[in-house]
Formats: sequence, C-alpha cells, structure tokens
Amino acid sequence: MVYKFLVINCFMWFFLTAHSVHAQSSGQPAQPTESYAAENPGWLVNIDEAYALSKKTGRPIMANFTGSDWCGWCKRLTASVFSKDEFKTWAEKNVVLLELDFPRRKTVPQNIQAQNANLQQAFQVSGYPTIWVFHLNKDEAKNQYTIEALGKTGYTATVQEFTSGVEQMIKK
Repeated sequence: MVYKFLVINCFMWFFLTAHSVHAQSSGQPAQPTESYAAENPGWLVNIDEAYALSKKTGRPIMANFTGSDWCGWCKRLTASVFSKDEFKTWAEKNVVLLELDFPRRKTVPQNIQAQNANLQQAFQVSGYPTIWVFHLNKDEAKNQYTIEALGKTGYTATVQEFTSGVEQMIKK
C-alpha cells in the first residue's frame, strides 16, 4: 500500500503541475463545470470541489471511474446500487461522491477530460466500473494533492454488498 501511495503521489504531482501549467499557458480561465453534470444526481465531477467537501465534512472521496453511455457493467451498477434511495442515504452520511466519466457519445469539458484522464492514470484504472475510496491532502504552499488510498472495488449486485465493502475500506 505504501508503494501505491507513492506512485499515486507522483501521478498527482504530475497531474496538478500539468493542469496548472496548461491553465497558465492557455491564458484562458478554467472551463466552468456548471453546465456539465454527473450522470448520477448528487455526484460531483470536479476533484477540487470533492476535496473541499471532503475536508469540510471529514468524509473520504468515493470516485466512480465509469463509461456512463457505453459500459454495460457501469449501467448495471448504477441501476442496482447508485440509483437506490438506500445508497443515496448511506452515501450522504459516509462519502463524498465523485464521478469520473469516460463517455463515447457525449461531450465532456476539456478540463474535466484532462482531470479524469490524469486520475485514471494515477489510480492505474484499466477497466470500468472501478470505484476508488480515498482521502486527499493538499500542500497549500506547493498547490499539490497527495492521495491516501483506502481501497477499490468494482461492480456489486446489491446496495448492501457495495456499502458494506466500502465501509470496510473506510474502517481500515
């Protein structure tokens, strides 16, 4: 786990440095995410917003790496878990929800595409759905995040199975 933490740390440093350089070199403000929303209501799409809410509430971030418009298992997970009131109630008390989408038929703002691709690399995600649970820490002086990975999961058939698995990650 220490090795993964260091690897993720390096990728996050690269992500934040590259993101910062791109924003500075383009001379344009970052694209707003107000017009772009997650497929699942209540999920955030911006890592900075997820970090702020996580710090405010003390809850870890639960990131769903998904292909919302083409991935069959992702659609099943949404239908059997994420769309259920039982899950929504549980999530509100336990995690900050972050959707990292890789759709094929809808447009995602360029800054969100870059963020998602960099996080996919940082977490070494190679299939969908992949759900990572983690804490973020930010070095304000360097404007860099470090990730404390708690664990990952994929498709599960029921809310109970999914939430109990995530609770075990959080308790570690």
